Amino acid sequence: MIRVLLAEDMLMIRAALSALLRLEPDLAVVSEVTRGDEIVPAALEHRPDVAIVDIDLPVVDGITAAAELRERLPQCRILVLTALGRPGQVRRALAAGITAFLVKDAPGERLADAVRRTHAGLRVLDPELVSSAMEYGESPLTQRETTVLREAAQGVSAEETAGRLHLSPGTVRNYLTSAITKTGARNKIDAVRIAEDAGWL
Repeated sequence: MIRVLLAEDMLMIRAALSALLRLEPDLAVVSEVTRGDEIVPAALEHRPDVAIVDIDLPVVDGITAAAELRERLPQCRILVLTALGRPGQVRRALAAGITAFLVKDAPGERLADAVRRTHAGLRVLDPELVSSAMEYGESPLTQRETTVLREAAQGVSAEETAGRLHLSPGTVRNYLTSAITKTGARNKIDAVRIAEDAGWL
């Protein structure tokens, strides 16, 4: 029996995935979580063989949570759910050592097969997805620019960010300006969108 943890924040999608998995005699859903920060604690408690992780999770994104899960529970294999429209995130996941992906609009019957292949340690890679992901280069942003832009993505003001990072507000604004320039964006919001799509945040 393959024990499965399911991490998906959208109720309808999570219910559908869970229902599909429960139809399989060799698969058992042992835990369902809705946020990225719940993945590791649930996995440590329930000891799943495979964790199905959506990339876009609240609090902690799926890639960050999956990377932590690999460290804390290396015997648990990870299958990432993603959309073709976000190839940069796949690049981030590949860089984190995750090699199993299922595109969200894949036929339902592929889910159980993907779980079994992931459990067996096989790669589950959609060629179109990987090809698209490889089109994005490495992030042009420095670590500090990335941090400041990530803060902006969460709606944190320059003043608040300055306090958190022990910088002056002017320095934070300079980092934001640099990030906007490097991403070729029109403004801060556009820079966040570009960086997120490229998987740089």
